[in-house]
Order: sequence, then C-alpha cells, then structure tokens
Amino acid sequence: MAKNLVIVESPTKAKTIKNFLSKDFLIKSSFGHIRDLPKKKLGVDIENNFIPFYEIPADKTRLVKELKKFAKESDIVWLASDEDREGEAISWHLAETLKLKESKTKRIVFHEITKTAILDAINNPRKIDKKLVDAQQARRVLDRLVGFELSPVLWKKIKPSLSAGRVQSVAVRLIVEREKEINSFKATSSYKISAIFKKDSLAKQTNNNEIKAELLQRFNTKDQASEFLKKCISANFFIKNIEKKSTKKSPAPPFITSTLQQEASRKLGFSVSKTMLIAQQLYESGKITYMRTDSVNLSNLALSMAKKEITKNYGAKYVNIHKYLTKIKGAQEAHEAIRPTYINNHYAGKDDNQKKLYALIWKRTIASQMSQALLEKTNVTIEASSVKENFLAKGEILKFDGFLKVYIESDNTGNDIQNKMLPPVTIGDKLISKEINAIEKFTQHQPRYTEATLVKKMEELGIGRPSTYAPTISTIQKRGYIVNETREGITRSYNYITLINDKIKKEIKTENTGYEKFKLFPTDIGIVVNGFLVEHFKNILDYNFTASIEKEFDDIEQGKKIWNKTISEFYKPFHKQIEDTLKISEKISGEKLLGKDPETGEKIIARIGRFGPLVQIGENKDDKKPKFASLRKGQSIETITTEEALNLFKLPRTVGKYEENEIITAIGRFGPYVKHKSNFYSLTKNDDPMTISEQRAIEIIEEKKEKNRKKIIKEFEENENVKILNGKWGAYISFKRKNYKIPKDKDPKTLTLSECLKITKETSKNKKTSGPYKKK
Repeated sequence: MAKNLVIVESPTKAKTIKNFLSKDFLIKSSFGHIRDLPKKKLGVDIENNFIPFYEIPADKTRLVKELKKFAKESDIVWLASDEDREGEAISWHLAETLKLKESKTKRIVFHEITKTAILDAINNPRKIDKKLVDAQQARRVLDRLVGFELSPVLWKKIKPSLSAGRVQSVAVRLIVEREKEINSFKATSSYKISAIFKKDSLAKQTNNNEIKAELLQRFNTKDQASEFLKKCISANFFIKNIEKKSTKKSPAPPFITSTLQQEASRKLGFSVSKTMLIAQQLYESGKITYMRTDSVNLSNLALSMAKKEITKNYGAKYVNIHKYLTKIKGAQEAHEAIRPTYINNHYAGKDDNQKKLYALIWKRTIASQMSQALLEKTNVTIEASSVKENFLAKGEILKFDGFLKVYIESDNTGNDIQNKMLPPVTIGDKLISKEINAIEKFTQHQPRYTEATLVKKMEELGIGRPSTYAPTISTIQKRGYIVNETREGITRSYNYITLINDKIKKEIKTENTGYEKFKLFPTDIGIVVNGFLVEHFKNILDYNFTASIEKEFDDIEQGKKIWNKTISEFYKPFHKQIEDTLKISEKISGEKLLGKDPETGEKIIARIGRFGPLVQIGENKDDKKPKFASLRKGQSIETITTEEALNLFKLPRTVGKYEENEIITAIGRFGPYVKHKSNFYSLTKNDDPMTISEQRAIEIIEEKKEKNRKKIIKEFEENENVKILNGKWGAYISFKRKNYKIPKDKDPKTLTLSECLKITKETSKNKKTSGPYKKK
C-alpha cells in the first residue's frame, strides 16, 4: 500500500497529477463534495447557532467507505482540492467525514497542475483554513435558509413548484427590469446626413480617393433634411481644416473568470456554463491555470516566459512587460489570472472547443505583455458654401501594430483600422460631392442582456463571485424564469433622401429591426415572481444589499466576522418578513385585463395558470365557466394585445382530413401540435398552428410515422409492453416506460420475448449505484 494518499475532487485532475508523483503516492478522487445539506430537509439548526447538519448522499457511501480504508492504510493524507472557498470546504468535509487525524493530514494548494507546482505544494503544505471554510458555510447556509423559507411562500401565493434564491432572484430582477425599460421605450427618429466627396483635381477617380463624411448635427424632421439637401445643390465644398493626432492603444489585461466568459461568448459563441466546463477540462489536464479567479496578476515566472516568447516570435520592440492591478473589490491578488501553464505552447486541447478556448487564453496572455499600438487619427472638416453646417471625415492609420499583431478584443475596431485611411488632402482643396444622403434613423432601446453581459453587470454591482456566475445563470434558466433564445425582428419603413447630380430623390425603404440573437428574456412566471418578491422582499432583492452580503462573506474569510453571527443578523428580520407575507390572503397571478370580448361582452384576462401563462374569456360563475387558451411562444402577458388574445381562441382549428379522420391543430402544455386519430404530432418552430395547411400537416404526420417505423426493431403480439427499439446509442429494450441495455453478445433482431423479460428482470435486480461512483 502507498504511504501517501492524495485526494482531489475530479478523476481528470487525479489522472494528471499521477504523472508527476512517485509510486509512493496513491491518487484518488472525491468526485466533488462527499457530503452536503440534505436535499429534502432544511438541515440547519436555527435554534442552535445555525449549525448545519451534513449528510453523505447515497451515491457516495461506497466511495467514502473506500476512502476511509485508503486513509487508514496511509501514513499521510494529502488534501489537494481547489484553492478557493469551495475547494477548502471539500477538504474540510473529507477531513471530518474520514475522521482524519490532524497529525497525518496535510492540505496542499496550487493554481496550476504542473510538476513544479505540485512538488512545490507538497514541500509547502498547510492546515485547512477554517476561515475559508466558514465563508463557504455561511454562503451555503444563508442560501439554504432563503430558498427553504421563500420558496413555500411562492407556492402559496403564486403557484406550486416555484423556487427562489438569494443571488438568482436578483439576477432575474436585472433581466425583468431591462425588459420593462424596453417595453416602455418609444423610438424617435432623426435624419443623419452622410456624404461621399472626391477631389476636384483628380482626373481618375477610384474608391481609394473618396472621402466619406458626416454632418456634425442631425435634423429632426424630413422637411428639415430635405431643405438642407436643396441648399447643397450647386454648392461648393472645401477642406476647411485638417487635424492630426497620434494616439496609443493599450492591450487588455489577462483573463479573469468574468472577462473570459464575456470574450468566449462574443468570439466563440460559447455559453457561460460551456466556457467554464471547457476551462475546467483545460485546467484539470494541466493546460491552463485555475479558471475561477478575479485577479489579473501574473507570476514573475509567467512574465519571464511571456517576454521570452514575444521576443522569439515578434521581436524585442513588441515586448512591454508589466503587471496589472485588479480593480475588483475583494479580489485575491495572491492568485493568478487565467493563463497557459506553459506559454511556449501555442496550441493545446483534445477537441476543437478546448483548442479554441486555449488559443483565446494564449493570445490574451501574450498580448497583455506586448507594446501599445500606435495610431494616427485624422479629422478633416469640410465646409459648404451654401450652408453653415460642416461635414466631418475621419481617418485612422496604424503606425505600429504592437499587441494588435496577436489579439484584438471583440468590441475593438482594430480590424478596420487600415480601411479608414483618407486620401491626401490639404486645407483649401476643392471637393465635388458624389452623393449626399439623408437617412432616417431611429433611437435604440438598451440592449437585452446576453449571458456574458449579465455576468459583466453582476460583477459591476458586486453580486456573486467567479465561482457563482455560471451556476446562477444556469439556475434561473432551469427554473423557467428566463429563456435564452433568438427572436426574429420586424420590418420597419424609413425615409431615404439622396442628392446626386443636383437632383433629389425620395424613397421609402425597409429594414429589419428588433432581431435578437441569443438574448435573455424574462418569462411571464419570471416577471410575476420578480414583481411579488420586489414588493414583499425589496431588501433581499436590493442590489446594494446583495453586494453587501458578498462583502460579509469576504470579511468572514479574512477573519473579521463570525459566520453564524452574520447569519443570525440576516435571518431574524428575514423570517419576520416571511411570516408577515404569509398573512396576506390574496393569491398573485399577474392578472392583466385586456378588454372585453366583442361577441359576449365578457372580460378578457391574461394571467398565470397552473401550467403557465394563459388568456381567459369570462370568469367563474354558477351558470357557466370561462374559456381558456395558452399563450404561444414569444407572447407575454405584459405585451399581448386584445386582438392577439382573441386569435388564440380560434384554436383548436380543423385543418382538413386525412385517412377519413379530421386533422386538428392546437396549442398544449408542450407547445403547438397536430392531432390525428388520437395521436399528437409536435409542430416545428417554423409551423404556425393558425395558418398551417392540410398538406403540411399530413407531411408532419407521415414524417413522425416514418421515424417511428425506423425506430421499431421488433414488437411482440403476446406482450405489447415489450419493444426492441433503435435509439441514439443503439438498440435497447423498452418495457413499461423504462429502457434496458441489450448485452453486447445478443443480436437485437433475434431476441425472444422471454429473453427480453429476463434481461429486464436481471438489470433491475443488479442495478448499479447511480452517480459518478459506481460499484465495480
């Protein structure tokens, strides 16, 4: 038996570390936390200093038993979980659960999985930092108290199965409030004047000798814009002034968790959770440093590697080694930014996603230590003889690319620098107008959040920490409070007036506006829940309050506050709010009166129902009941019109007939569908139940039937419950709504009914332990 037992939290990390240690070290994984608060009980002793009751999940009992055995047989147990609060808590739980003696337990931490870092950590072990553990416990207990006490209030006052969370509910509030801003926004228009000039002295004109300019002011009305263009007929244009200015552009600092999430979203199209998953894979395989950090600091070793790499590949003039200061309050300066462990490795990763993210991290790290880019900006003022307003043309020339040779931020215009050069001109040069345009432009509302910009906003407000951004955003989507989706825009008309060859032409053109790609929208239930929480728990959802709680966790970590005292100060007034809110008798449904039904005169109401948002005509009365219709995807209680609501009652709709049976379209709990012979067929996102044709409905029916025919390998007349089906991962047995794997030595096509039933019986009897750790 090995003298040393090293416990990490993931199998991948264990596999990587194994390469750096001798045979005297046995590396085992805890598969994350080995114990936690119970799932179905509060698990916190409110009357006794909020002491948490931890329990070992069923899927971890065998693992704990095995780790205890290995720990007992080892001379030293090395706890090597991650270096943040969560990692420290994992080590503490291991020490407590395995009943490790302090004399034979050593805690080691490292922010990169390399041989040097691992050996250095073993040479410099420490004890478990109880302050870090207390900070993690404080967050876990506080979030459990909020969730367990607040969620039942939502069940009683809105609808069952809802849940609330301290940070998650605040994130939802940000999205709901942005949506309300957008819904109340009224677009206004003005006219932007742009022109293309050419030098009078140039005999041969090319696009490179054109000067694109804009008027320094805008006009409010079409008449004003038209009048301006009239004045420009036969006008003389001159270069009035030329202003040149040298500027410098500095590289961005190395990545921290939030900036990596934002840039991976913009450049690679990754979701926040996907970015963190891939980054964790790279970290655990030893390719990058720890991915949950809010420090932009780079170690002296990293700076030395960067200098050597930049000099080797780009030359000494591109080197500008410097350290960045972290502006985030409470950031851990002792930690490092996210960087490659070996900067001389330009490429790394097992698959395309890992390679793309690694390349992004490598470029950002290298660029952060490179010289500034040098630019020359030119502003040319153009005067017209017949008007007082001046045109302005802007040009930009890249004198030295510096860090831009390697990396350009996604919101940077560096890519277009070389396309903004102006032709050579001098003051007094006469210009000829090639064309002058007056284009109607509309004001834009604040953009909806993407996952990445929501992270940025949360960071600005001090809500959450690097380890909580991704779980928070995933949670509010899983709960159905927020959807991340793409929505088509609408066609809008605008005026386009142009002056060419002293003739004015007026046109009405169209443009697509309001197109949203992968944006966060609040659902109706999210809006109703947010409204209720803001009204009754305004302090809990207050941005400053949430940020102050995060600061208190930091104070606990630094030993400035006692964790359960902090919880007590929060809980007492919070519990009083819970009790007061439960005394309110009315139930909240987000009800909105839309108008009256023109046929019956009954009220048309939009509200939250048991299965989601709906519209109803009429109210519950003794003699008759109201009619109900579910809202369609993209519709909202907040914005639905009376006409749109009435259209919903046109469903179910008879589309036609097929095989002597009616085809009916409608909208159900799971979206729009076609019904035929008591069978249901889901419509695609491009099919509208209000307009779908008979022919298209038949296509959908036949497509599903054909798919089902291909899926069925074998059926048994003696027992209709047993089927052999073809699935994504191969053939399997379906029996009473459960699936069973077919042994490799069996041919699905020749299996008999008795063999199938035998497989289902044996599988159920010998079912393996669920979870990451399974019986061998």
